[in-house]
Amino acid sequence: MQGLDGGADDYLVRPFAFPELSARIRALLRRGRTDQLVRLKLADLEMDLVARKVKRGDKDVELTAREFERLNERLPVENPDDELGQLAQAFNATLARLEGAFEQLRRFTADASHELRTPLTAIRSVGEVALQTPKSATEYRDVIGSMLEETDRLTRLVDSLLTLSRADAGHVHVDRAEISLLGLAQEASSLVEVLAEEKRQRISVQGDSTLVISGDRLILRQALINLIDNAIKYSPTGAEIGVQVHQGKDNQVIVEVIDKGPGVSKEHQSRIFDRFYRVDRARSREWGGAGLGLAIARWAVEVHGGQIAVESAEGEGSTFRVTLPPADGRQQTSMS
Repeated sequence: MQGLDGGADDYLVRPFAFPELSARIRALLRRGRTDQLVRLKLADLEMDLVARKVKRGDKDVELTAREFERLNERLPVENPDDELGQLAQAFNATLARLEGAFEQLRRFTADASHELRTPLTAIRSVGEVALQTPKSATEYRDVIGSMLEETDRLTRLVDSLLTLSRADAGHVHVDRAEISLLGLAQEASSLVEVLAEEKRQRISVQGDSTLVISGDRLILRQALINLIDNAIKYSPTGAEIGVQVHQGKDNQVIVEVIDKGPGVSKEHQSRIFDRFYRVDRARSREWGGAGLGLAIARWAVEVHGGQIAVESAEGEGSTFRVTLPPADGRQQTSMS
């Protein structure tokens, strides 16, 4: 397309030419038509810069992949202090957010496809090998057991994906009630204690029983289960895992999960709560992890107005710290 009058269909098929859009914006400024800056029309195609939508008539238009591939381009900013420069910077910031969101979606789709394919491939391989030669009843039981293990792993992965999907869509209701954080930590620990016993580990839960928070018991319990389960996986046989509840600054309530694992280097700490992110992919997959447990924990904490962080050094274990507002600072309702 050599100009903005080439037609909306041509625009949708061919790559977006940002210099041409810049020329249109400059022309509007020269004419003093600043009222049109929030809504640009290219033939029958309308771009609403406030709502960040593209429409043809009353219908939303889905941009093709070729437009998304050009999201790394930016409008030139000659003078950042004048009206045109400020508009260009705002437009570039919007493009940067779109580029980041599209890249995150691309990574999520690729990672989810890979994680779903791995257990399915294992199930098929085990089944095909078992059918090649006759086996005894004991051997068939072992084959079925292996297939059930992969099925269980696949089920956990799908459940985690559904949890995050519902959270992103705002379909998870947070049913708040006053909860003793120490009691919740003890409850979460008891649910995964059998996993620790298999590795001859001990879970020590200590803290102030008077500290109360306002939150959804099931959602917060799942966050603590994920953190303690993570500590069990990465701590060596016979290690002690600590869970401590205490009060922090400004009456904030803190629960810490302390493991004796290999630790997390600083280069990984900023991304360890991202979906599908794993420091050691091979070892995580061996232990049945898909890289979603910490992502769910972060969502569960943040939906309650809290924060989650990790302090760690390689070879010295890790401390996962959850900070939550006290019950007297609670919100009445919440959706996420």
